[in-house]
Amino acid sequence: MNARTKEMQVSVWRGTAAGGRYETFAVPEQENQTILDVVTWIQQYADPSLTYRFACRVGMCGSCAMMVNGTPRWTCRTHVKKVVRNGAVRIGPLRNLPVIKDLAADMDPFFDKWTAAEGRHHPGISRADPVQQIAPDNPGRVVANAGIECINCGVCYAACDTVAGNPDYLGPAALQRAWTVLNDVKDTGGQTVLDAVSGTGGCHNCHSIGSCTTCCPNELDPLAAIAGLKRETTRAYLRGRRDA
Repeated sequence: MNARTKEMQVSVWRGTAAGGRYETFAVPEQENQTILDVVTWIQQYADPSLTYRFACRVGMCGSCAMMVNGTPRWTCRTHVKKVVRNGAVRIGPLRNLPVIKDLAADMDPFFDKWTAAEGRHHPGISRADPVQQIAPDNPGRVVANAGIECINCGVCYAACDTVAGNPDYLGPAALQRAWTVLNDVKDTGGQTVLDAVSGTGGCHNCHSIGSCTTCCPNELDPLAAIAGLKRETTRAYLRGRRDA
């Protein structure tokens, strides 16, 4: 690094679930530099013990998600010039999740909530049956397709203030997945899904702030999905009261 190289001050979280602190590194500025490039430079040239997670580097896997200046982002798609402030940037692990070490968050609670929300296919036929044909313009298929591009990156979960205040809340990604399954005409577990998302930690805990939708890198709308679940669980409840 020569005397004319411009540097930025990058504060990176160091530590584990038991605690830690931010450590600052002087990182050379480069053209077309992403936050993941910055983290990689620190690990390669300043401190090889820095722990973080990434895979594709092109916005396909979502595994490089971190907090950048307090906002959850895919670091591979976040250009430094868009987030650096007064020559400085702060990078931390995803919020609302336990920290394994440094910038690597434990995703187990996130995926456990997918399971709790019944975010899985409930088949009504077997492999021996003919493939069920669904028209692309089928209303249920259209609604399901709106959330099918979720790649489980955890950005919406880290952005959610309801999760921050209520660890039992299932979170935007799990509830969006439940909404997708509920509208999938091939799925036969509708009541199972409604039961899962209407209980403790379910969709009615959402405060409709909308940070999930604002921060989603794939421009999905978990808030709308959660609103749909609120409607359907309420209708199911009223049907039960009417039929009782």
